[in-house]
Amino acid sequence: MEAVMTAFGEILKLDVLLLMTIGVAAGIVSGCIPGFTITMAVALSLPFTFGMEPIKGIAVIMAVTAGGCSGGLISGCLLGIPGTPSSIATTFDGFPMARNGEPGKALAIGLWASFFGTVISGIMLILFAPLLSEWALKFGPWEYFSLMFFGMTAIASLSGDSLYKGLFA
Repeated sequence: MEAVMTAFGEILKLDVLLLMTIGVAAGIVSGCIPGFTITMAVALSLPFTFGMEPIKGIAVIMAVTAGGCSGGLISGCLLGIPGTPSSIATTFDGFPMARNGEPGKALAIGLWASFFGTVISGIMLILFAPLLSEWALKFGPWEYFSLMFFGMTAIASLSGDSLYKGLFA
């Protein structure tokens, strides 16, 4: 718990918050552009982080990623074209709402859902990452084989009519 409090102390500094705000804004703009993925936005922001301290650089990259995920819903709701792959589901509900004269409501619901999803998943990561890492370090060859076999079986079962195409894809 001490490490979490130290991390919050580092992140809540004014210069880090300013860099994160710029990163979120850049992520939202890049997320709005259909076809311009979050990975491209992170790759473009990476050279700006080379001269920064590690905490600041990681904060900028995380902010661009979070902003890009949230920004993708803007074009999805307003144009019917999701800006990022993560906003496809938002397009199914947001675009019809925008066409019915409720674009503000669609954007607000999407942004709040994105915010709460990010916060909840961040809390879960903080709580369960140490436990999962301890468990994963105990994996041996048989566990890796079983995990791989389960993944291949899941892919094959979801591939539809052609089992062989699903396995080789």
